[in-house]
Amino acid sequence: MLVGAAIVASRSVVAEVPPLTLAMLRYLVGVACLAPFGWAAWRVHRTQVPMRDLVAMAALGIGQFGLLIALLNWGLATVPAAQAALIFSLFPLLTMLLGAWSGREEISGRLLAGVLLSIGGVALAQAPKLAAAHSGHWWGELAVLASALVGAACTVMYRPYLQRYPTLPVSTYAMSASVFVLAVLALGESWPQRVTGFSAGAWAVVAFIGVASAVGYFWWLYALKHESPTRVTVFLALNPVTAAVLGDVFLGESLHAASLAGIGLIFAGLWLATRPKIIAA
Repeated sequence: MLVGAAIVASRSVVAEVPPLTLAMLRYLVGVACLAPFGWAAWRVHRTQVPMRDLVAMAALGIGQFGLLIALLNWGLATVPAAQAALIFSLFPLLTMLLGAWSGREEISGRLLAGVLLSIGGVALAQAPKLAAAHSGHWWGELAVLASALVGAACTVMYRPYLQRYPTLPVSTYAMSASVFVLAVLALGESWPQRVTGFSAGAWAVVAFIGVASAVGYFWWLYALKHESPTRVTVFLALNPVTAAVLGDVFLGESLHAASLAGIGLIFAGLWLATRPKIIAA
């Protein structure tokens, strides 16, 4: 749900805040929220972490928190939020396929049906907005799809480290690594000079998505620690639902009948994908 809210919020400032700068500021705020608790938890556990694990977790953080959001922000510069949400909803399907390919997850018929049903619900919910004319180029859509693929790969590869180490310090460390890299990459957008000219509204949006990232990604990694990647990522189908509800409440964008039917399919898909296995007597 926080992803859906952040997509709408990010869409509102991409014209003022460049993609890499927005990603860097977003996670700088997120690290500021997590650091007081994350580093304290790390000292309490006093876990001896091998260098190879530190490097791997940093790389996953750069991918999950840096590259993914940079690609998504780049796509949102040209792709409407509804279309971006629909493309990004392929995240759980890509996760399931990568998990099965890597041998880390078994695909059941019920899980596959639930994922496909939720994607169908997203498509139906966004159908009225997707009827708008297309500009003729597809770089934005490809960027959003690439962000979903990066997220799926990182999600599958995170699990061993989340099972080995506490969630809070892992999320803080991974997010900190992404901020450092993004700060260097965003120099091409002249962020040290540009940030002083951002409007108060832009800073309010950055603060919101930063706090949302801190809260959302901590619980995201916590869920990955205890559940299979596909069962976790299937809930990303709620992000267009959140966007639609927020648009209705705050922007007066009324919900169409197709949107309401799509929301029903999404919840049916979530129910089907997350049902516990029935063990025969």
